Amino acid sequence: MQASSRRGHAFLALVPVALLLVAASGCEKIEDPSLEPAFDPAAAEPPPAKPAVGFEPTRQLLWGDLHVHTSLSYDAYTMGTRAMPDDAYTYMKGGTIRHALGYAIRASRPLDFGAVTDHSEFLGVARALAGDADREDETLRRVMASGRPWRISAHFLRVTLGQMGSRETRRETFGQPGMEDVSRAAWQEIVAAAARHDDPGRFTTFVAYEWSSMPGEENLHRNVVYGSDRVPERPFSALDSENPEDLWNALDDQRARGLDVLAIPHNGNVSNGRMYARRTFDGAPLTADYARQRTRNEPVSEIFQVKGSSETHPVLSPDDGFAAFELYDRVMSPEAPPSTPSGSYYRDALRTGLELAHREGFDPFVLGAIGSSDSHNASSSVEEANHHGKLPMIDGSAGLRLGVSQLSFMPKLAGTWSAAGLAAVWAEENTRASIFAAMRRRETYATSGPRIALRFFGGWDYPTDLLGRRDWLDEAYRGGVPMGGTLEPRGKGASPVFAVFAAKDPLGANLDRVQIVKLFLDEAGASHERVYDVAASEDRLARAVGGALEPVGSTVDVARAAYENSIGARELAVVWRDPDFDPERPATYYARAIEIPTPRHTTYAARQLGVPAPEPASIQERAVTSAILYRMGGD
Repeated sequence: MQASSRRGHAFLALVPVALLLVAASGCEKIEDPSLEPAFDPAAAEPPPAKPAVGFEPTRQLLWGDLHVHTSLSYDAYTMGTRAMPDDAYTYMKGGTIRHALGYAIRASRPLDFGAVTDHSEFLGVARALAGDADREDETLRRVMASGRPWRISAHFLRVTLGQMGSRETRRETFGQPGMEDVSRAAWQEIVAAAARHDDPGRFTTFVAYEWSSMPGEENLHRNVVYGSDRVPERPFSALDSENPEDLWNALDDQRARGLDVLAIPHNGNVSNGRMYARRTFDGAPLTADYARQRTRNEPVSEIFQVKGSSETHPVLSPDDGFAAFELYDRVMSPEAPPSTPSGSYYRDALRTGLELAHREGFDPFVLGAIGSSDSHNASSSVEEANHHGKLPMIDGSAGLRLGVSQLSFMPKLAGTWSAAGLAAVWAEENTRASIFAAMRRRETYATSGPRIALRFFGGWDYPTDLLGRRDWLDEAYRGGVPMGGTLEPRGKGASPVFAVFAAKDPLGANLDRVQIVKLFLDEAGASHERVYDVAASEDRLARAVGGALEPVGSTVDVARAAYENSIGARELAVVWRDPDFDPERPATYYARAIEIPTPRHTTYAARQLGVPAPEPASIQERAVTSAILYRMGGD
């Protein structure tokens, strides 16, 4: 280790270390009060005691984050993160940890499950090369204020800005001799930390990593998650192959050896149309074998995280009034060309799957929805009022996020990121096996951060008063399928009935409405979509004219970064029958619950700093379920 560290230092000593940390001239910089108070280890609160939950046959709602990075990831370390997997799990369980900028961070409440997903490429290498990981006096805040970034950080930024995902760049930057042992030790630390913190019934951990393929800056990343403590000796990386099919082959081989594993596609919005493409990685036509392998390995897909939403895009869904939500379509630089929407979004993937199932007889995009944060500071920073950013050096404080701090750099990028998202699963119990099974059957949904409770069932004979019955969950499971399921054809004249129940986050905002998104085919086999408002607060559905639901309004006080729950509903429930159903055409349905407007994280930051809030000042957070499919024989 010492020899490899000396080689790294010699290599880095040849690199200029100066880095301009101040944004464009002409912008007055201010002090950043969000950096106070400094973290005090003696005052840090441990995770709260949490009672174990038992077995629930109709399944219970569990919240988690399956996309969190620590200092073992090359980009997290070089952007200032020094926290380790133990710190990440302490945060997820509700404890206080130190942010890289020196202040204390703690979530408002613990999660139920989580995973550390450090990049498999050069795992632990940046930390080993720099040799400064344990210098408590050399905090990122002090280094940035002095204009002396860490050598590894300075080199990484100088070489990789604009080409961060390049395999060649990463190899040049971190491909030092002897680093294989470093990566192997880092992987063992990830495995050991998951074992230390796994507490069935209270908090579940998963051994995981992020496979980080990014050819031509097109993000094809996947989070690879293991269902037990049986894991490979080392993770498969994009240095082995950038082709997702090679990753799936590796996972199939592991599964054949008794390892339980799945992959979760990264938020696809910056994949430039390649995450859900109509051709293979190498440009060949899709096949039934491809569809089976993809479905086997990737049952769910990430649609909300810090880099925005991948549910849909206004270009793809021009008639959806809620499509323009937390859009982010440029990798690293706001001046970069935008990512192509088609092939980059969840709803579009479901539509493509519909068309392929009809024309070719196979569907490669049978995907559930899930969210996670993609935090790179060993935390799950998804709360708008308690947000502390993704990458410490770029957006780790209120001043950095708004570009007004004396330390600011890359402010245009920092302000576009989101405080999102979370994974929600309906599982019988809080264990690896039960949560993993829920992901396999796609009984999952994604939220942009709030803990909105959302149930979605489809059947043929649900009574209109189903949701008012004491045993409605038993009846819903018995008479239909939950989110992620498939409805089999019924006799002529039947149309599907959907039951949706949504409840507000107990600590959050009321609900505006519940919608069902329907995807369907025309006579020529082309897909279309329609968004139905099926439940709304304040009896607005009864007053809707021509099907148009009036806006819920807004109570947001931008100057105070506050809102009131004087509008909206605490719960919304509906049993809805598709009025436009054609039994001869396949269809796909999913539910979406939308909150009333609340302040965006940048508005809270502006309030903290005493500066005007940027637009958008408010957002309408949401939850999106996995889809229920209707397929006829042969589709």
